[in-house]
Amino acid sequence: MIHLTWHDRKTVKKVKCVHTDAKKYIVNHALTTGKIYEVKNETEEFYFIIDNTGKVGGFYKEYFQNA
Repeated sequence: MIHLTWHDRKTVKKVKCVHTDAKKYIVNHALTTGKIYEVKNETEEFYFIIDNTGKVGGFYKEYFQNA
């Protein structure tokens, strides 16, 4: 139930969005190229960040680089 406390969790690190060119999903509504986001949780494949909608979302790491 970690998802219930993500907004209150400390930031793991910060990442910068480098592109929103998704092959399968639409991410340009939730991410902005060039914007820096705070990572709340991380797995091998995903970063969980608070996106432009104000909610925590999981996005592939390929959209980001370390800030």
